[in-house]
Amino acid sequence: MFALKHHLLIGFLLALALVAPAQAGEAEDLRKYVEENTQRLVEKLNEERGLYERDPEAFYESMDKALTDFVDFRRIAARVMGRYARQTTPEQRDEFVVKFKRSLFDSYAQALVNADDFEIEVKEATINPNDAGRASVQMEVVSASGNRYPVTYSMYKDSEGRWLMENIIVEGVNIGLAFRDRFSQEMEEKGGQIQAVIDGWSDAAQSLKLDEKVNKS
Repeated sequence: MFALKHHLLIGFLLALALVAPAQAGEAEDLRKYVEENTQRLVEKLNEERGLYERDPEAFYESMDKALTDFVDFRRIAARVMGRYARQTTPEQRDEFVVKFKRSLFDSYAQALVNADDFEIEVKEATINPNDAGRASVQMEVVSASGNRYPVTYSMYKDSEGRWLMENIIVEGVNIGLAFRDRFSQEMEEKGGQIQAVIDGWSDAAQSLKLDEKVNKS
């Protein structure tokens, strides 16, 4: 009996020893993946600053294309709707994904385009020890003046094994949660008329003023 327990313990410890390096290696691969994508997006943004003024629609399409394989907007939008998503038709869900993405660009594109030069340093990635398909990536946005702003990407691995971003936390402000709270508030104010909330989402998102919340955090 002792020998059996002894061998089981050894087997368990060996399993832990094998899992830890595997997660460490995958975490570093994820960090590099996020770093490559982030730097590519920053470079694209810098290249197309002038395009935003000349042709905002072309700028939107270009950035949307660049983000599609890195950010799961459909998953984020579904979480923003929360429990109300069950009340929507497939067409309404598709419509909200489009409106949600556009509201993000409309709200923050101008600020990004007009921002002084900045750098993004990707610090580390951490695989969730309880779920190897989820992870967080820590980074810092460094302004031209040297100020540092912590940012965390929440990532998940899809059915094809690709890592995609599903949320972002900026200086302690959970962006996805803030949008979800706003959607719920809009549902209450509009008497549960979900189409009315979708139709007015652009104004609702702008009224949230997340930039002010981040600055106050």
